[in-house]
Amino acid sequence: MTAHLEHHNSVAIIRIDNPPVNGIAHATRAAIAQHLQNALSDQLITAIIITGHGIAFSGGADIKEFGTEKTFADPALPALLNQIELASKPVIAVVNGVCMGGGLELALACHYRVGTSACQLALPEVKLGILPGAGGTQRLPRLLRMETCVDMITSGQVLDSSSLRGTPLFDFFVDDTKALLGSAIAFAEKVATVRPIPRVAERAVIVAEDPSLFEQKRLELQKKSPFLPAPKACLKVLEEGTQLSFAEGLQMERNAFQELLSSPESKALRHIFVAERAIGKVAGIDASTPTRAIAKVAVIGAGTMGAGIAMNFASAGIPVKILDLQEESLSKGLYRIRTSYQSSVSKGKLNQAACEHALSLIQGVQNYEEIADADLVIEAVFEQMSVKEAVFRQLDQVMKPGAILASNTSTLDLNLIASFTSRPSDVIGLHFFSPANVMELLEVVRGRETSAEVLNTALKLAKRIKKTAVVAGVCDGFIGNRMLAQYTKQAAFLLEEGCTPQQVDTAIERFGFAMGPFRMSDLAGNDISWAVRKARKLSKPDEIYSALGDLLCEAGRFGQKTKAGWYDYQDNDRTAYPSEFVLVLIRQHALEQGYAQREVGDEEIVQRLVLALANEGRKIVEEGIAARASDVDVVYLKGYGFPKHRGGPMFYAQTLGWETVSQKLREFASGHRGETWVF
Repeated sequence: MTAHLEHHNSVAIIRIDNPPVNGIAHATRAAIAQHLQNALSDQLITAIIITGHGIAFSGGADIKEFGTEKTFADPALPALLNQIELASKPVIAVVNGVCMGGGLELALACHYRVGTSACQLALPEVKLGILPGAGGTQRLPRLLRMETCVDMITSGQVLDSSSLRGTPLFDFFVDDTKALLGSAIAFAEKVATVRPIPRVAERAVIVAEDPSLFEQKRLELQKKSPFLPAPKACLKVLEEGTQLSFAEGLQMERNAFQELLSSPESKALRHIFVAERAIGKVAGIDASTPTRAIAKVAVIGAGTMGAGIAMNFASAGIPVKILDLQEESLSKGLYRIRTSYQSSVSKGKLNQAACEHALSLIQGVQNYEEIADADLVIEAVFEQMSVKEAVFRQLDQVMKPGAILASNTSTLDLNLIASFTSRPSDVIGLHFFSPANVMELLEVVRGRETSAEVLNTALKLAKRIKKTAVVAGVCDGFIGNRMLAQYTKQAAFLLEEGCTPQQVDTAIERFGFAMGPFRMSDLAGNDISWAVRKARKLSKPDEIYSALGDLLCEAGRFGQKTKAGWYDYQDNDRTAYPSEFVLVLIRQHALEQGYAQREVGDEEIVQRLVLALANEGRKIVEEGIAARASDVDVVYLKGYGFPKHRGGPMFYAQTLGWETVSQKLREFASGHRGETWVF
């Protein structure tokens, strides 16, 4: 069973034992209900403790059961909590560790709560597109300030138990965690005869001190989460609950929970939750796979990317050397790093001591011999194979045996790069996303000869530097950039057909992207993609793409840095203003090429762009470049700003139905530049 019953004299202890986080799955709920009934029927038992085995009280419901019949199977969580609250003997929650979601709702339904320091408490359901559905929105405001409840429930904020000490949430607090259970038993014996038994449902809601709290929060949520219904629903249930009886509030909460559970947004967010956990399952890697110790790191290249990569390791407490042969470039890189850390200090994200410690771990060097003892070296030089070759041949000569040689290449053939060394099994791709010290995604590229040990080391290291690692195989552009090429192609083709950059950007931003393809290109620098296209012409001279991007760059319009790109920009102003120059450029190009102009609707724009991603993603999975479709979704959600409430390009296509997607692709293939659609 996933919950056990123990007796300590007159106190019964129900211990949840469902690793890893003591989730309250249906079987666990049934076991708790049965043990509770047995304890209530035992005349020798005067009080009941509910606690968790190990380091968790309970991490909440089993997400895999959401949307299945087990969600509502008897005993459903609300029914179990009602059974606890109405129990004729006092029930004490002994919070011994992680206490989240349904686990916290269980604790709230108990008559007393005993806490200890360093426990994490949260109601994170909003992150799954739902709200607490077992009384959390109605019981918590009877124990904590409404301001705290609003923050916790609308954001899923995690609080340390120590910050809640002295509030009505905890009736007793134990400082010594080793003495927690013994102290809790003594507390249970003390309250065993207290009558009436205190019930949270009988308390009054703690009214907000600020009467404008709900209105202010509504405006904040509309700005912060315009596409997500759950945060607004959480706020609505909390606000209306102040005017209802406890029973009425519970019913309102339950209705809202069921409505949100079936929403497309919740399905998408639950998909993401599962997908993020699935990426850790990598073929050929298991608990027995060895790793290498990474105590020292080196980065080749002190440019924007190299500097950002170095910061990841310094921030994680790992010494790192940055090698750049050009003294001016090295100085600029080190200055960029210091400026970035100081900016974090000024914004309150980092204290000065932590800033100085991180900076002390970074050393600039100018010759390869000074990095020879590094356990890992990451090349972050210009994206050109001849440049990469020179670096890796040099690394092969100087790096110690067993050192991992990594490339930050975003598109180039890692197998070819590995062939420049005498140790291809030690070569791996670590593709960081810009800005490297901020972006969460890390594409870990597994070469043909990359050893399992090297791959496993990279995956463990990714967690250490707080990156979400997705394993990719070798192909042009790997997962993310290979798909992006098709997305940007279609965006440019739409201009040839009659769209403006702002029309395309507006349509995809209304779909949920933070930034459309043309605003994003201006931000990144149009010259970057121009250089990639010029390089690709050499290897793929017959590839079809629009010449508009090249014409733009030939006119010197590289984006925000030149105050002119697909849009016009002004000094100290990142606002993208429509450009008459660009409109004339597009019209002239279409006229010269004989392309017919037409009106294109927003729906077609979105489908052309998003299905271009999904179509290429499908091929990537079929070819084994990505292990599963959900891995592709994680890449786009973490690295490319795909809207969370859509679940990723593959999930979005799946919701449409792949048959419908294929039909749409056939329609697109009969139109402008249709020969580019391969499916």
